[in-house]
Amino acid sequence: MVFPSLTAAYGAVLALLFAGLSGWVMARRLSANVLHGDGGDAVLLHRARSQANFAEYVPLILLLIGLLEAQGASRILVHGLLLVLLVGRVLHPFGMTAPANSPRQYACRGGGILATFAVLIVSALALLLRLA
Repeated sequence: MVFPSLTAAYGAVLALLFAGLSGWVMARRLSANVLHGDGGDAVLLHRARSQANFAEYVPLILLLIGLLEAQGASRILVHGLLLVLLVGRVLHPFGMTAPANSPRQYACRGGGILATFAVLIVSALALLLRLA
């Protein structure tokens, strides 16, 4: 078994991104004086959903890619998957805060989640194929 060093490195970068998203949510909570939920604050709701969406997808995807890397998958495949995941996760919050139906919303939010879904599916299929 190979130590998943690429996954570890990208995981560290993604953890810093998650910390940034968390700080972004906390800052809005403080400025809007909201301790629980979203308090009806649309900005807080968008920020919190950006953070939650990250927390919902990234851990599982990192696990899948780490297992794929540990199974000896191509470094190009692993690096490519992780790079697409990182770009998707950076784009998504910009789309979540964009005006409704704006080009930025479609490009960033839509592009971010499509990239995330693509990495999830490709990672899962690639791992299944390696184990077959």
